[in-house]
Amino acid sequence: MSSFDVVIIGSGPGGYVSAVRCAQLGFKTAIIEKYSTLGGTCLNVGCIPSKALLSSSHHYAEIKHFADHGIEVSGEVKVNLEKMIARKQGIVDQTSGGINYLMDKNKVTVFNGLGSFVDATHVAIAKADGTSETIEGKNIIIATGSKPSSLPFIKIDKERIITSTEALALKEVPKHLVIIGGGVIGIELGQVYLRLGAQVSVVEFMDRIIPGMDGALSKELTKVLKKQGMKFYVSHKVKSVERNGDAVIVQAENAKGETITLEGDYSLVSVGRRPYTDGLNVDKAGVKISDRGQVEVNDHLQTSASNIYAIGDVVRGAMLAHKAEEEGTMVAEILAGQKPHIDYNLIPGVVYTWPEVAAVGQTEEQLKASGVEYKVGSFPFKALGRARASGDLDGFVKILADAKTDEVLGVHMIGARTADLIAEAVTAMEFKASAEDISRMSHAHPTFAEAIKEAALAATDNRALHV
Repeated sequence: MSSFDVVIIGSGPGGYVSAVRCAQLGFKTAIIEKYSTLGGTCLNVGCIPSKALLSSSHHYAEIKHFADHGIEVSGEVKVNLEKMIARKQGIVDQTSGGINYLMDKNKVTVFNGLGSFVDATHVAIAKADGTSETIEGKNIIIATGSKPSSLPFIKIDKERIITSTEALALKEVPKHLVIIGGGVIGIELGQVYLRLGAQVSVVEFMDRIIPGMDGALSKELTKVLKKQGMKFYVSHKVKSVERNGDAVIVQAENAKGETITLEGDYSLVSVGRRPYTDGLNVDKAGVKISDRGQVEVNDHLQTSASNIYAIGDVVRGAMLAHKAEEEGTMVAEILAGQKPHIDYNLIPGVVYTWPEVAAVGQTEEQLKASGVEYKVGSFPFKALGRARASGDLDGFVKILADAKTDEVLGVHMIGARTADLIAEAVTAMEFKASAEDISRMSHAHPTFAEAIKEAALAATDNRALHV
């Protein structure tokens, strides 16, 4: 029987990053992946393929505005969805190969098969060819991620009533895509197919889309997407989803009891994700699962079995790849006797639509609910020279700072390149910067990042220079 210092179950961003860090710290490490490719949901059917399609569809949408830049495109511009999907898959394959390289480089042993606990130190691996193998791990890390959720009355057939996995590999552009759920995944994939020519309708139970983010971001994104042609039905509870041939009929009801009926040729069910522990047999290892299906962990990500840890989507907190990576690194360093930490308040969230949406820290709604006195500084992208030069005028940066100390408590932005710009806010907040600290930093001109400086100036005695 093969024996290891650390055995990791799951090769998503949390699992493979943890494997690399464990190997760097001198542990004999193994990783178990039930699928034939490494990378988990994020790489195979999540973050990477969705961004590939967002990028391709963005280029197509941009072509329509080339004339504004004095670029004339002769002839009809067409979408070749098959080639677009093939490009996406090529990126996935290349990136997965990169993880294989990292495992080889760091001498991490890879096992393909379904891992399940025999006891707290042994994991059985059921392989695709019907054989099985059991390995021993002094320490074990659960990194099995999550799967798409659904509603109990919806029958997902993976043909017309689909999840995000199928939406990433459609063979045709929908005529009318009805999306159930206005969260990040639904909105991103909705914009992909909206750009490619589909009619897109979003049904959301809450009173706004991206409900977990600051209300001002939701309002602005709704405005922009409506301008692009997306339709929204917020504060609507889905009552039924039925397939009739190639048609999908969605019925939803608002708070007044009024019913709407939407007919599309595809319906994307995007109502969140659930922790995935199916077949793991955690009970045999003495690992406790919460009522929400999450693996219960303490502040060190340690389960009820002292040698077993859990990270990523399978534990509490935001289901984000970069959160999983930080946790994977943290566990590796704890095992090595180090004292790492994660400030979960400073894990940024991003929506990769265009304009992009990004945020870190507390929302205005959270500060109000907790009774914190705060001040607001906001700056619109349309006032930036760089935004005017590129034609990316939608959006703003909003900074929330403590009313007494001026410490930055939250940064919320929507606009061009905010997925990258949010890193400046995270850095500032990690070092407990004040709004004035940011306002006194030199920002290159002309750049989108100047909006952060201007918002900080606005939060500092309303001193914004360009509005």
